[in-house]
Amino acid sequence: MTTFKEISGQLIRTLSSDPTDPQEGQIWYNSTLGVLRGVDALEAWSSGSPLIAARRGLAGAGTQTAALGFGGYITGTGDTGATESYNGSGWTSNPTGFNTARRYLAGCGTQTAALAFGGIIGAPTYSTASESWNGSTWTSTPNMSTGRNVLAGAGTQTAGLAFGGGTPTVQSATEEFNGSAWTAGGSLNTARKALGGVGLQTAALAIGGSTPPTISAATESYNGTSWTTLPANMNTARFSLSSAGTQTAAIAFGGRAPTITAATESWNGTNWTSNPNGLGTARYALAGAGTQTAGLGFGGYNGTANVAITEEYNKSGHQYFAAAWASGGNLGTARYAGAPSSSGTQTASFYAGGGIPANTTATEEYNGSSWTAGGSLNTARRSVAGAGTLTAGLAISGIGPGDIRTTATEEYNGSSWTAGGSLATARSSLGGAGLQTAALAFGGYTGANTNVTEEYNGSAWTTGGTMNTARRALGGAGTQTAGLAVSGFTTTRVGNTEEYNGSAWTAGGNVNTARSGAGSAGLQTDAIFFGGYTGTQSASTEQYNGTIWVTDVNMGTGRYDIGGSGDASSGLAMGGYAGGLSSATEEFTGAYSEFNIRTITTTS
Repeated sequence: MTTFKEISGQLIRTLSSDPTDPQEGQIWYNSTLGVLRGVDALEAWSSGSPLIAARRGLAGAGTQTAALGFGGYITGTGDTGATESYNGSGWTSNPTGFNTARRYLAGCGTQTAALAFGGIIGAPTYSTASESWNGSTWTSTPNMSTGRNVLAGAGTQTAGLAFGGGTPTVQSATEEFNGSAWTAGGSLNTARKALGGVGLQTAALAIGGSTPPTISAATESYNGTSWTTLPANMNTARFSLSSAGTQTAAIAFGGRAPTITAATESWNGTNWTSNPNGLGTARYALAGAGTQTAGLGFGGYNGTANVAITEEYNKSGHQYFAAAWASGGNLGTARYAGAPSSSGTQTASFYAGGGIPANTTATEEYNGSSWTAGGSLNTARRSVAGAGTLTAGLAISGIGPGDIRTTATEEYNGSSWTAGGSLATARSSLGGAGLQTAALAFGGYTGANTNVTEEYNGSAWTTGGTMNTARRALGGAGTQTAGLAVSGFTTTRVGNTEEYNGSAWTAGGNVNTARSGAGSAGLQTDAIFFGGYTGTQSASTEQYNGTIWVTDVNMGTGRYDIGGSGDASSGLAMGGYAGGLSSATEEFTGAYSEFNIRTITTTS
């Protein structure tokens, strides 16, 4: 009998527990469990953070961890040139868009060197426009010879390929871009539109599509001169699909067949194999990026509406789990604009005061599953800032008795509140951060928006550096020497972020969605910002890495004037206003992965 050592060149190791960093294909004997164990590769889609703007007919470029989404059609806006970047965690909006807004275009290249071409404008103009992206701006390049939409693209910014599409007549034409001009290439053997494309200018693949009324499953390969029809068709004929990868290692996903499909297939250079794990959301007119083992699908149309959904495809020995908000235990008293323990944790936080709608002194403590009553504030108030932890907290300023702003600070020891030093400037809707003995209070409303910052040493407040933008209803996170002030309201909602170094505020990255009354948690270089008011209550979440804000998974309940606690990987949102006073608590868990370890049996 052939042994495992003869096959693999090594013996099966005996271990008392599973290894902390196993390799794909590794097998060991777990002596504690008395079983063989190993790591299997999985092929599956998992949820990523949503696009900022839900849209269909957009194009994509880049990789799973450095992607670009551009163009498309936004309901209520129409054709767009909006451009968004994905860093593997979430999307951020780029300030500049296309020179020619359009939908159903194609793209190729990387996140910092992309090419966008073709598409349709209005009702309808078939576009010949071609534009290049340098990581910050789009520049018009010489036009294509044939204007068309629902075409496919492949290649790089300086060696691009455009093929197929509609004018509305179905096209077989191929054009090649050399960085300065488009020239004719070899024609497809089967004219088609709404097809997928992957690979390079000299090694491309054309996948599926439609030659009305026929829906195609055909695959053709390009060698830089001519197209060859390959003998292996996709298992599911479809159009308006997306794709990722290379000529010899690709995936095709989504589309219409003619019903909307989530089907995913893998190409090995010879055959297509159906993957039992399709997209989580069936859709068409979506964009793709990445590779066969690390792909990305985003945007599209689900048959009812444009979607912002992003999904990541991975083939590895890991299972990938998306960030998520989950329901926690409800507050005993529904309320808004209370003081949260900004440096508390998901399993140990307080929420004090707020409006119900009258001001309240109530304090509640969270243990990770339920809220219980804590000691009452001495001064009932709302629009109050919070700082510190469950056993060493602060409630700062706010609107007190008679609807008058107060300078009062109170300190919490985990059971009762006592008076602390008073602020120099009474205000409401301010930001708070830090610890009971090293806290920060900034911004807010005094009858006018203020940029005043004060620092607390455990007994008294002193003046700190002024913010650059006076505002109220802002978010706060971080520490006294590394603070974060986020978004808020001036005469309108603003998206700017400021960072504090213990003496002065400097500009940080802007949030993608400006809002007021949002919750926040975390550190200056690792924060989350959630909920708030944008003209309506918001459920959106963004995360900050110290430089840029990117989208993350939405909350279950959109609301504003909410409390936030915890950190960027295990946050807590409580209370607020959601068309009525809310008692809802939600717990945030950041994205993570685990090894796919399984027990090996005789039937494995």
